[in-house]
Amino acid sequence: MSGLNMIASGAASGTPLVLLHGFGGSMSAWDRVLECLPSDLKVIRVDLPGHGGSLHSDGRGGAGRMAKAILAGLDEIGIETFHVAGHSMGGAVAALIAMRAGDRVKSLSLVAPGGMAPEINADLLSRYAKASGEAEIRMCLAEMSAPGFAAPQAVVDAFVAQRARPGALDALAETYEAMFPDGPAKGQGVLPADALAALDMPVLVIWGLADKVLPCPSPAALPASFAFSVIPEAGHMLPEETPEMVAHVLIQAVAPTRT
Repeated sequence: MSGLNMIASGAASGTPLVLLHGFGGSMSAWDRVLECLPSDLKVIRVDLPGHGGSLHSDGRGGAGRMAKAILAGLDEIGIETFHVAGHSMGGAVAALIAMRAGDRVKSLSLVAPGGMAPEINADLLSRYAKASGEAEIRMCLAEMSAPGFAAPQAVVDAFVAQRARPGALDALAETYEAMFPDGPAKGQGVLPADALAALDMPVLVIWGLADKVLPCPSPAALPASFAFSVIPEAGHMLPEETPEMVAHVLIQAVAPTRT
C-alpha cells in the first residue's frame, strides 16, 4: 500500500477530478474551491507524499517520485481514468502524471504550476519550508499572496499543527532540495517542453499576474495548445485567493465528461 492520504467527496461515481496541492501545504488548500464545484462531481483530494496525512507515504522527494506514487495510489482504489489539477508544485506533479499516463488523464488543469521555467523565488520557499511558528508562516503566506489578502486564522493554525508533527520539517527540507537538482541558484527543475507540447488532452492554465513565487509567463512561453487565463491582481495562492475563478477553470476542464 502506498500510504497516501486521499479523500473522495461529491458523487459516488463518474470520472473523478483529482486535486493536488502545492509545496508545504495539504489537501485543505482546496477547501474553498471545493465549495464552488458541483455537488454531482466526484472529487479526490490528495495529500502529496511528505505532506499532511501522507507524511510517511511512498514517493517523498521530487515531483517525479510523487507522480509515480499518486498513480499507484489511484490504482489501489480502482481509478482508471480521471481529470487532474495541480497547484504550484502539485501542477508539476499533475503534468508528469499526464505525461506518463496520458491514456488515463481526461484533462489537465494547471494552477500557477511549477516546472514551466527555471524562474522561482527560491529564498521565499526556503523560508517557507523552515517556518514553524505562526508569525513566520503568516509572513511567508503574505509574501506569496496578492497585497491585501490575509490567510484565515484557521489556515495558519493548521499549518502550525502540521509542521509540529515529528518529521514534518525534515520532509519539507527533502522536497525543497529535490526541487532544485542543480542548486537553488540555478532555479527549479523544468519539465520537458516537447513532452508538454505533445499532450493530447485538454490543458487549462490559470496564473496570477502578481505571483511572487513563480512569475506569470507570457502566453508564448507555454505550448500553443494550452488554454491560458491570467488573473491581473492575484498572487500565487490562487485556490485560497480566487477560489471561484479556479473552480470555473476546473468546471470547464471536466465538462466534456459530464454531458
